[in-house]
Amino acid sequence: MNRDEFAYYLRLSLCPGIGPVKFRKLLEAENFDVSRLFHCSSKQLSARGLNDKQISAINNSRQDEVNQALNWQQSNPSHHLVTLNDPYYPTLLKEIKDAPPILYGLGNIELLSNPQIAMIGSRNCTPGGASTAHDFASFLAKSGITITSGMALGIDKHSHQGALDAGGNTIAVIGTGIDRIYPSKNKKLAHQIAENGLIISEFPLGTSPHSENFPKRNRLISGLSLATLVVEATRKSGSLITAHNSIEQGRDVFAIPGSIHNPQSKGCHHLIRQGAKLVDQASDIIEDIGSLLGFVALQNETEKKPGSDQLDAEYQQLLDNIGYDPVSIETLVQRCGLTIEQLSSMLLILELNDHIQTAPGSQYIRC
Repeated sequence: MNRDEFAYYLRLSLCPGIGPVKFRKLLEAENFDVSRLFHCSSKQLSARGLNDKQISAINNSRQDEVNQALNWQQSNPSHHLVTLNDPYYPTLLKEIKDAPPILYGLGNIELLSNPQIAMIGSRNCTPGGASTAHDFASFLAKSGITITSGMALGIDKHSHQGALDAGGNTIAVIGTGIDRIYPSKNKKLAHQIAENGLIISEFPLGTSPHSENFPKRNRLISGLSLATLVVEATRKSGSLITAHNSIEQGRDVFAIPGSIHNPQSKGCHHLIRQGAKLVDQASDIIEDIGSLLGFVALQNETEKKPGSDQLDAEYQQLLDNIGYDPVSIETLVQRCGLTIEQLSSMLLILELNDHIQTAPGSQYIRC
């Protein structure tokens, strides 16, 4: 698409009162040539179902903002504008009724065509939730799945980081302009994703973090993905909005259960009662959506599942210290000399690969 064609797309997308649904109807009616609308009389625009406000917006489009976006796109090879009829526009996202007419992208635009899993959860996650998000994301990313999330604090952050640490792919869908980093605490993470993954937004350059933009953003996270995994969430968490978007879009929802005493698990438990699929190991997700992925997941190098002879020395020592009688993490701290944080991560990996299982009373036992 040349500069003039992008300009017409941008002009229409920036018109107040013309949202994604109306934009798409107009686009299809004009056989994907939006330039026609800008050569129509007001009477002709009215015949196309536009009201006076929308007609006025088309006749007085924001050319300065259009030029700003075009200049931004052309200033760097990693800057992208992706329209609905662009080959890079993701097929799954195009299926939702209010697919954004244009996406602003920063990074590797080819990731949009990768199979994706949305990982979401509480901004105020527990240490255990952070570890779980990181390890699930690492496992899935090493299996060839792109991790998609919202670059918020908490579960989003640890999901992105888990994918990056595994050398895998991740996409951040943000609720601001692509030139804004929010929250500022995630500045380092944003740069990592821009360099090694992809950041996308449907909002024009310069858009500030308005509260109403984030629920809109959530529909894109689920719309891009084959399924949504909720790691931790309170009963009133915004993550449940994303999960319900996923259901409405015909996608699967997975939820990780937690302690009945942990308020950060209440949202997951609610989703499970509503029909979400309970998962306690990442391989369950791959097995469940395998037919959709169209490939067999690669064996995870650090999370090898078969015999204990494939474990490295540190994991083998931990496995030997667990034994076949239930043991608590506090006891393992004494036996192994590791911190609870180190043990939590290692125990999850051992459990993901069926070397151990949890026992009543938050204890562990060898399989």
